[in-house]
Amino acid sequence: MSSVVDWSEFKLNKQLLDAIADAGFAAPTEIQEKCLPLIAGGQQVIGIAQTGTGKTAAYLLPLLLKLRYAQGTDARALILVPTKELVVQVAEHTRALAKYTDLRVVEIYGGVGPKTQIEKIQAGLDLLIATPGRFMEIYQRNELPVKQIKVLVLDEADKMMDMGFMPQLRKIFEVIPPKRQNILFSATFPQKVERLAAEFLDFPVRIEVTPQATVAVKVEQELYHVPNALTKINFLEYLLADKNEFTRVMIFTRTKEVADNVFRFLERKKLGPVRVVHSNKGQNSRINAMNEFKEGKLRILVSTDVASRGIDVTNVSHVINFDVPIMYEDYVHRTGRTGRAFQEGKAITLVTDAETYHIDKIEKIIREKIPVKKLPKQVEIAETPFEEAQAMAREIDRQKRYEDPEFKGAFHLKKWELRR
Repeated sequence: MSSVVDWSEFKLNKQLLDAIADAGFAAPTEIQEKCLPLIAGGQQVIGIAQTGTGKTAAYLLPLLLKLRYAQGTDARALILVPTKELVVQVAEHTRALAKYTDLRVVEIYGGVGPKTQIEKIQAGLDLLIATPGRFMEIYQRNELPVKQIKVLVLDEADKMMDMGFMPQLRKIFEVIPPKRQNILFSATFPQKVERLAAEFLDFPVRIEVTPQATVAVKVEQELYHVPNALTKINFLEYLLADKNEFTRVMIFTRTKEVADNVFRFLERKKLGPVRVVHSNKGQNSRINAMNEFKEGKLRILVSTDVASRGIDVTNVSHVINFDVPIMYEDYVHRTGRTGRAFQEGKAITLVTDAETYHIDKIEKIIREKIPVKKLPKQVEIAETPFEEAQAMAREIDRQKRYEDPEFKGAFHLKKWELRR
């Protein structure tokens, strides 16, 4: 908890203080308290903080304070984030905090034609929020002046590394002015992010407000062992029948196909209103679904990990991990969708035998055991279809071989015995 009682202890101007009051930020969070003076003072900063800790405002407030008012026509600060959804969210956050200033904010991302985005850049801007790919695309068309950029923020750096953005980032570092303030934020700090930081930050101050990859304290975690996908569906139906407790729910799946199947099931059972978001959905469809969820028009949002970061929605009562994520940090990001802004929340994870391996790895990362609960008696246990049983056996063999190259495989033996 922050020791600073009041926002007035920071040298923020009246415009920002009024916007903070409107946003309902009662007191600075720990990451805000530690980063604000450093960034405002021009220091290069590495901030390690999970989602839900107020990290976006921790770099936006000092950035807006430095920019102060509209000036010239070219961007003076650049924020890079990995996904379109995050660009939209950070832009929304920025406009809320800059509402009493005349600062011009422009966001650019792929998935839509660049024409309108180029027109906005030409009309003049102070702060640019971008995905790396679209930034380089518009820059290479000679439609993006970069000479005035004095501050660069890389947000969600660990996700950028997972998504293979290093080549684009290197190109961006080459084309923007070398004399600039660099700020990097990441939920976790694996080696890939450490290398990135070493490459583009000079003598940074590292601020870590929670141990790496911890789940927010306000989130109650539960784990249920289930034999197969159909039993997962039955359990989902059982949980969502309680409309008083499960008021605003995010359900995460590993693949687009499973997301679509879960969505169709919930629609058929009239458990919504529900929408689904994944990378096959058009940009507008995804943004509309997120906005409806934020505004409380949807009860349920089904999603792949495309949306595990970058959805800032308070009052998400439950996160349900229908599938266990195999990018283990994504467990932290998924559960970080609930328990935000000091609200309480619950994260429920459904685990088959083939997924137990991944749970062990996740528990090592979060440095705690996820409490195991028994399936309620009312949940119908479905029989495991032959194909699913085969797929799970193959997956368990693969995991064992990965851990022990000498392992020959129970699945292989069973097949041999069947042939005898």
